[in-house]
Amino acid sequence: MKTWVAKPGEVEKKWILIDAEGVVLGRLASIIASRLRGKHKPQYTPHVDCGDNIIVINADKVRLTGQKMQKKKHYWHTGYPGGIKERTMDKMLTGKKPEKVLYLAVKRMLPKGPLAYRQLKNLKIYAGPEHPHEAQKPEVLDVKAMNPKNAARV
Repeated sequence: MKTWVAKPGEVEKKWILIDAEGVVLGRLASIIASRLRGKHKPQYTPHVDCGDNIIVINADKVRLTGQKMQKKKHYWHTGYPGGIKERTMDKMLTGKKPEKVLYLAVKRMLPKGPLAYRQLKNLKIYAGPEHPHEAQKPEVLDVKAMNPKNAARV
């Protein structure tokens, strides 16, 4: 018996639309990371980009459980001495780029390397309900219906 390995030309990529309104951030990010890598497909090959193209809308309405909105912080360094900066998730979601919260969560769930950076380019995140990818006819993936725990309880 021989092991079948997918080749880049044989991979069929779909377009998937996900509405992030009211969905828990970590659960959504793990589903997106798995779909970007293609692990949901039977022809998954670790060294080939066999994942789908994913469009996420309403990324500014993603939910965090517990007190993470006020207590969870995102750190970065400017490159200058003493240049460590921090921002809470509440400030990030109400700031200029609320889609960065979801982008960073997905990026950190992917393995590091050239293939993961290429797969991350297949992710399109938009803060509002509109997106410019209607011509691709994306299939809708209802993350809330997959598991009752995916939707945040108010």
